[in-house]
Amino acid sequence: MEPQDRPLSPHLMIYRPQITSVLSILHRMTGFVLWVGSLALTYWLTSAVYGADAFNRVQAFLDSWLGRLMLFGWTVCLFYHLANGIRHVAWDFGLGFDMPTLRNTGWAVVAAALTLTALTWLVGYWVAGQ
Repeated sequence: MEPQDRPLSPHLMIYRPQITSVLSILHRMTGFVLWVGSLALTYWLTSAVYGADAFNRVQAFLDSWLGRLMLFGWTVCLFYHLANGIRHVAWDFGLGFDMPTLRNTGWAVVAAALTLTALTWLVGYWVAGQ
């Protein structure tokens, strides 16, 4: 059987990344990070059942620079996934499919995720300082 001269399926080497495609990939990645973060949250909660030593070990890790970086990343992912999920619900109702709206809501999702993350951490530090 001879190979046919058919066009290749489009792939990332052909298309230039657009905000819609980048946000779609990020939505999937943040979903995975949230899953891993939920396992860590479950581990933190169940460590309290095993006593003060187990809980203090987990708490000490979360208070380290690496633990706080992971919590910060998890918070960014949480708010990004939430904001983009709301955008997807609007799409389920058939809203926002024209290109200017897709671009604007995409940037709004990024802005919302960063703003909500910053507010959460600032309020957290303010409450912890009280």
